[in-house]
Amino acid sequence: MVFQDQLQRSIQLQGVPKRIVSLVPSQTELLCDLGLEQSIVGVTKFCVHPNHLIKEKTIVGGTKQVHLDRIAALQPDIILCNKEENTQEIVEACKAIAAVHVSDIFTINDTLELVKMYGDIFSVKEKATAISQAIQVEATGFKEWVQNKPVKNVVYFIWKKPWMVAANNTFINYLLSINNFKNSFGDLSRYPEIALDNDDVTVDYVLLSSEPYPFKEKHKKDLKNFFPNAKICLVDGEMFSWYGSRLIKAFRYFKTLHQDYLH
Repeated sequence: MVFQDQLQRSIQLQGVPKRIVSLVPSQTELLCDLGLEQSIVGVTKFCVHPNHLIKEKTIVGGTKQVHLDRIAALQPDIILCNKEENTQEIVEACKAIAAVHVSDIFTINDTLELVKMYGDIFSVKEKATAISQAIQVEATGFKEWVQNKPVKNVVYFIWKKPWMVAANNTFINYLLSINNFKNSFGDLSRYPEIALDNDDVTVDYVLLSSEPYPFKEKHKKDLKNFFPNAKICLVDGEMFSWYGSRLIKAFRYFKTLHQDYLH
């Protein structure tokens, strides 16, 4: 059987994969929600949902550095990667071990395409369809709810020392736009380092993500002097950067965020 991934690469499979290595946390969660947990043999140390998984499966490394010998020893039928999360070197090295599927996610439609791909590859089409429909229902409902709220300027921090933000050409930026947020660094690309003395930036909300840097309450004061007129909030980074089945929960979280904190 021949399938395509989201880089339009052809993948040859002998049958439905029974041994899966996932190198992407959000995709690991999606696999479990598709009922494929028993087929997962290897995960990264960041695959924390469901939280029992890293105790039961072989840890093959992180998302940027992996132990190829551990992956090979697991004799996987397929290895699941992501263009942003994993390096091209990792993808190329994994191709010598097993078939590799690479996702490339920027929008909800990209997510829905990935869910369908997994439904086809792993022969779980019914569950994939149910997840896709749930995502679409939640997304539509939230877009209708938020559409009349005023547009607010935001900065979304992902790192400290150096200070780094999510900018354009990212899934985070896409979800910010759905929230009726205007990214104050939207003219930049990807995840740039920024100086905190940029007087040209207008900010209503400063969002401190829980990942990859674990921002806490104590970090708010580090930024208050630079954004004195902005409201500084801690946000769940998984909701803004994990795709797949996490989006079902994400839109509910966004609504709560607006109601409880951003008013």
